[in-house]
Amino acid sequence: MFDLKDFVVVTGHYGCGKTNFSINLALEYAAAGRKVTIVDMDLVNPYFRTSDYREMLESKGIEVIAPVFGHTNLDIPSLPASMYSIFDSKDMVIVDVGGDDVGSTVLGRFRPKFEGLDYDMLYVVNRCRNMTATPEDAVEVLNEIKAVSGLTPTGIINNSHLMAETDAHVIREGIEFAKKISDMTGLPIKATTIRRDLLESGGLKTPGEAENFYPIDIHVKVSW
Repeated sequence: MFDLKDFVVVTGHYGCGKTNFSINLALEYAAAGRKVTIVDMDLVNPYFRTSDYREMLESKGIEVIAPVFGHTNLDIPSLPASMYSIFDSKDMVIVDVGGDDVGSTVLGRFRPKFEGLDYDMLYVVNRCRNMTATPEDAVEVLNEIKAVSGLTPTGIINNSHLMAETDAHVIREGIEFAKKISDMTGLPIKATTIRRDLLESGGLKTPGEAENFYPIDIHVKVSW
């Protein structure tokens, strides 16, 4: 577990792995005895929503707050009143935001609520996604998210992977990719995610490298 504030906003481009990371984070804090609320703030993308995993999360004692009708194909989901209450919560709050600047516009609605709030805003990057295949592209997406949300990012989560084909080479290339983004933005790399089985295999435990790895389980899987 790495050090984070009690209010965490998770952003990034579509398909970068925000939702899977958010779920892993919520499960880890809950397992450590924290009261956790996870918020599905994706009003745009009908796939890979945190709320799709409500039953599993709630079985672990995690509260799930999601848009009304957000798990259906209806065009205009609405925000429940409980989504506004998270800013007064004493729990660990994890907000899974929709992809890129379009998905992040909903954060602008809550901008006044963030004034004076001590939060972390994590930017999840995946070098293996077409729209963020270069550090310059990834930084451009980040700047768009900042512009529409009005919030200040505090760190980078390197989530570069090729799903089942991910190996040590892919992970190491992702680390170099994230370092370039860090250099360009001045943001620290909070963690590099890695499938738990890859980390436990020992192939990446070289000196000075393993301490920043964040082992994850794959909960979000494509169905095609």
